[in-house]
Amino acid sequence: MEVDIAKKVEEFFANYPKRTYPKHQIVIFSGESPEKVFYIVSGKISQYDISYRGDEIVTNIFKQPAFFPMAWAINQTPNPYFYKAEEETIMYLAPPEDVIAFMKNNPDVMYDLLSRLYKGVDGVLAKMVHLMSGSARSRVMYELFVECRRFGVKSKGAAYLLKINETDLAAHAGLARETVSREVKHLKDRGLIKVEKGGIMIINFESFEEQLRKVT
Repeated sequence: MEVDIAKKVEEFFANYPKRTYPKHQIVIFSGESPEKVFYIVSGKISQYDISYRGDEIVTNIFKQPAFFPMAWAINQTPNPYFYKAEEETIMYLAPPEDVIAFMKNNPDVMYDLLSRLYKGVDGVLAKMVHLMSGSARSRVMYELFVECRRFGVKSKGAAYLLKINETDLAAHAGLARETVSREVKHLKDRGLIKVEKGGIMIINFESFEEQLRKVT
């Protein structure tokens, strides 16, 4: 989001109540009418479903300056997902009718939302390719790749630290924890990643991306 658009959006949402959600708190339950549109000031929110095995399957991660759930706000479609704070998250809560009016009166904000939406769709389609035709290894590597591009913290040289653990990675990739552990060990043995106290370190992002192309 461009700086001027982000400023306009935050100034709008700043007129409404602000709430802080602790890590792991569910913000919206599946089947629940959210009643408000949430604008993230800081933190991260995961959108997920529950598989037949009872596992969380993460479908999206929202970070500042995202606002959600817009499919419900625009179309009043039933909400099938859970939304949970991945870390302490601060958000403004605005009535959906006010958000829709704001977007209609600000075409630049609407255009930016559509632009980000289509980028997200491209990401979903790429993920579908890995889910439908990729191996467990490619699925794990793809999730690490996406996590790095969106949330990676640059470290020394070409290294990036991802604040994610194997349980979260399993939820993102739609795989069993045991399968993810096996694939993480393989990537460690090949010198592509390191598991540290703060998360998973991709040692060299360009080399990792090159290896990902070879397994897909």
